[in-house]
Amino acid sequence: MLQARRYPHLPIAKLVQQIQARQKAQHKLPDWYANANLIFPANLSVEQCSSQVTAQFKASLIQGESLADLTGGMGVDTAYLAQGFQKAFHFEQNQELQEIVAYNFEQLGLKHIAFVGGNSVEWLNAQAVAQTHFSWIYLDPHRRDEAGGKVFALSDCEPDVVKYQDLLFQFSENILIKASPMLDLDQSIRELKCIKQIWVISVDNEVKEVLFHLKSNHSEAPVITCVALYKNQDTQTLSFYKEEEAQTAPSIGQPARYLYEPNVALLKAGAFKLPCSRYGLQKIAPHSHLYTSAVFQPDFIGRSFEVLAVCKLDKKAIAPFISNNQANITIRNFPLTVKQIREKLKIQEGGNTYLFATTDAQGQKIVIVCQKVTS
Repeated sequence: MLQARRYPHLPIAKLVQQIQARQKAQHKLPDWYANANLIFPANLSVEQCSSQVTAQFKASLIQGESLADLTGGMGVDTAYLAQGFQKAFHFEQNQELQEIVAYNFEQLGLKHIAFVGGNSVEWLNAQAVAQTHFSWIYLDPHRRDEAGGKVFALSDCEPDVVKYQDLLFQFSENILIKASPMLDLDQSIRELKCIKQIWVISVDNEVKEVLFHLKSNHSEAPVITCVALYKNQDTQTLSFYKEEEAQTAPSIGQPARYLYEPNVALLKAGAFKLPCSRYGLQKIAPHSHLYTSAVFQPDFIGRSFEVLAVCKLDKKAIAPFISNNQANITIRNFPLTVKQIREKLKIQEGGNTYLFATTDAQGQKIVIVCQKVTS
C-alpha cells in the first residue's frame, strides 16, 4: 500500500484485498483458491464462510429437486449443496456481494442457481405458499449483533430461526440450520421444533459447526451424530440418542494398556459416558473424560495411545520416557496448566512422548505417559 502512488493506474487497495482474501482461502477453500478466475469478497465474508471440507460434508447429507439458501453470503455452501439439486436459489441482502457470487458461479459452471436479492424472510412473507415450495431450506444465520460482537444463541442470530420456524415450514418440510460451535446444545434442542437429527462437526479435532435437521411433523427424539473430519485420514462418526447417554453407567478403572482421548465432537455433543458402552472402555475417573482398555479398540473416535507408565508429576520419574527434552502435554481435570507443568518438568513441546496429567477415581493426581498407537 505504501507504493500505491507509484502505480496510479492500478486499483491497489482492491488488489491488496484480493491477495489477503486469497491467503485466508488457501487452506480453507483450496479448490476456490486454485481457481484464478474467481473474485473473493471482503475478508470478513471469507472468515465467516464454511470451509470446503464442511461444505462438502453438508452436501452429502441433502439432495432433492429444489434448494433455497436463505443466507447465501459468499456462496460456498450454496455452491456445494446445489450439486445435489436440480434447482437452487441464493438469497443475499448485500447486492455487491451477490454480484460477486453470481460471477463466481458462472466461472464454476453452476448454471442452475438463481439469485434473489433482499431480505429472505420478507421475501417468504410476500409469497403465496401454495405456489412456492422447496425440497430443502438451508440457513446459516448471521452471528453478529448490531455492535459487531459475536453471538451464539440461535435466537440472537439473524434471521432468528427460533422465531421463524413456522414460517419456514410453510415452504419446506426439511430445514437445515448451521449454528455456532459455541452454542448451548441443550438450549437449542428446547427451542427448536421437530428436530430429526443433529450433527456436531469437528475438523482436525476442533469443533467447527453444529447442524440441525428440522423435519415437518417429526415428534421423536433427535439422533445426535458426532462427525470427526480430518484432512489426512478417514472420517469418523458416532450416532446416539441423549437417552442412551443418560442411561449409561460408566465403568471406572485405573489406566490399562491403552488410553483414549475423545474427539472434541463427542465432548460438545455430551457423549461423556457413551464410549464406555459402545467400545467396552473404562473411564479413568467420572469427570476426567479419558478412557482406557486392556484390548485395543481401533474404532474409537479420537486419539489412541499405548500407556508406557503411570506416575506422579515428578521429573525423575518421567525423564526415562522423554527424548530430546520434549513431550506433548494434555491436562484433564488437573489443577496445573500445561505451561506450569512444562516449567516444572523443564521440557519443551514436541517429540513422540505424550503426557496426560489427570485425576484418577481415588482423587490422586497422576501423569499417564504414552506414545501414539501406530497402525
